[in-house]
Amino acid sequence: MNVESVRGSSCDAVHAQGLTRVFKTKNTQVTALSSLDLRISSGTMSALVGPDGAGKTTFLRMICGLLTPSAGRLTVLGLDPVREKRTIQARVGYMPQHFGLYEDLSVQENMKLYADLNDVPPEIRTERFARLLEMTDLKSFTDRPAGKLSGGMKQKLALACTLVRSPELLLLDEPSAGVDPLSRRELWEIITSMVQKEHISVLVSTAYMDEAERCSMIMILHEGHLLRCGSPEELKKLTDGLCRRATVPDSLSARTFQAMLLDNSDVIMDAVPEGANVRFVLTSPEIKTEEVLQSTVSLPLRCVPANPTLESSFMHLLKNVAKNTVTVQDKIKHAESCKADNNAAFNTLTAAAKKTSDAVTSLQQSEIVIEVRDLVRRFGTFTAVDKTSFEVRRGEVFGLLGPNGAGKTTTFRMLCGLLPATSGYLNVAGENLRSATAQARSRIGYVSQKFSLYGNLSVMENLRFFGGVYGLPPLILRQRIQEVLDQFELTGHENDISGSLPGGYKQRLAMAAGLLHRPEILFLDEPTSGIDPLARRMFWRQITSLAELGTTIVITTHFMEEAEYCDRMLIQDSGRMLALGTPSEVRRLGGNSSTIEEAFIHIVRQARAARMAAGDA
Repeated sequence: MNVESVRGSSCDAVHAQGLTRVFKTKNTQVTALSSLDLRISSGTMSALVGPDGAGKTTFLRMICGLLTPSAGRLTVLGLDPVREKRTIQARVGYMPQHFGLYEDLSVQENMKLYADLNDVPPEIRTERFARLLEMTDLKSFTDRPAGKLSGGMKQKLALACTLVRSPELLLLDEPSAGVDPLSRRELWEIITSMVQKEHISVLVSTAYMDEAERCSMIMILHEGHLLRCGSPEELKKLTDGLCRRATVPDSLSARTFQAMLLDNSDVIMDAVPEGANVRFVLTSPEIKTEEVLQSTVSLPLRCVPANPTLESSFMHLLKNVAKNTVTVQDKIKHAESCKADNNAAFNTLTAAAKKTSDAVTSLQQSEIVIEVRDLVRRFGTFTAVDKTSFEVRRGEVFGLLGPNGAGKTTTFRMLCGLLPATSGYLNVAGENLRSATAQARSRIGYVSQKFSLYGNLSVMENLRFFGGVYGLPPLILRQRIQEVLDQFELTGHENDISGSLPGGYKQRLAMAAGLLHRPEILFLDEPTSGIDPLARRMFWRQITSLAELGTTIVITTHFMEEAEYCDRMLIQDSGRMLALGTPSEVRRLGGNSSTIEEAFIHIVRQARAARMAAGDA
């Protein structure tokens, strides 16, 4: 495969030549990186992007000397990470996906501990700590235990601990996974400031294309191979002339319209909701867009050219790789196995396309399956959820949004029957959760924020275990296991140990286990945190199908673009309701913002300013 060369400088932070890493087990051999050639210039900010299992984390761990090459050559700051590992580790800062904060220690104690571990001289600690605490906005929380910080504050403390000594090269492995938009912006302001003030080099692995776009160079990995390198502007040109934006028809939800476009894969390679529109990418600039849309939805639509984005080019590259590696036999086999499912999906979505405004009104007046009135949850004197009220209807996709520490997960756990409410009324699937928790649980599915299956069991063993927990008879369980394996593309991974799966595959397995018993209501707690755009598309295509068939979905997410998929959403902060409505209503409430993210930030900041003015922190 042709790979664009990366322009290096006379002083490279990282230089890889034919770099290969193979993991060997008793019966298998996995090539995590294959013949990697690249240069990363000193004093720059560079990004590694790619699907789960692409080799991003392996590469970062090799740079800091935690893994050795199987073949090829690697130099870091001009040094060999195998022979000069200790020297490199003294000059490199590494923040892994799960940074090891000591939750019983305070913010100050964590920073002191990492300063001790890195032999930071006492005479420079005072000034260094003060600057990092100011930068991360943690100076008012120095005595608070790390375990009592919000997710965003924990990530900022982890970054501060990584920077207690000033590294020449900073390695960040998905630093903002699970972090809300406000904290994510603050985190990147800190990183950018460090690059400018201290001239350090930064290499970041990220699943978010807007973060990658902040970098001067982006490296796209896939299955251990380097697909393409270049600046954001260079990569965007890959889809120049291929991008379009169409207004969502009144009779459809954005996610249904998106799914219909994605199913037309011969001419449309990607589609994603964007405000009141759906942005899509054509497979060729010669395709007549109006004819495609007319044949897809049979409705008059407004469609205009759109500027290319980094995410559209990322999807373009990955889809082309997939198309070129699938053999004719594979295509025939896949077409035969999926024909019935595809026909059913097409018929379902075609029927959705013919919905009228009367049908939409009917949906809005349909059965309420979740009813919440004045819900309160206190932990001692602390009120985590304060008088929240809303309803969710059958087949609706309902989003719970808010900054870290807003009360989303607490609300979520009460809805699932995992945490009792202090006061208020809560009815789920026809059962009062304050008196009939067990009855309601049998009718719901739950996918937690963190991988909660048994990591030492295989994929198949986990599915069999949870099928037994749900009480599925053996014959039905075997059938359902095969269905969810196919549905979430886990076939071929049945014997893989769950704990060793890449993040995206873990989430697929968690979804498969949560859907084994065909629940009426599915609760998803940040299910796509840290997952690449390709995996997110597949995930939301499945959610769209479930919702069309009547499954009710309640989801929390920090990825605001995903909120566009929701029928309605609730925004909370400090346990209080700030906004409730459809995506278009929330954008209006957020100062007529063009995106949910901008609306979210506007609404949260406005509410916090009002509380500060009232002296109510």
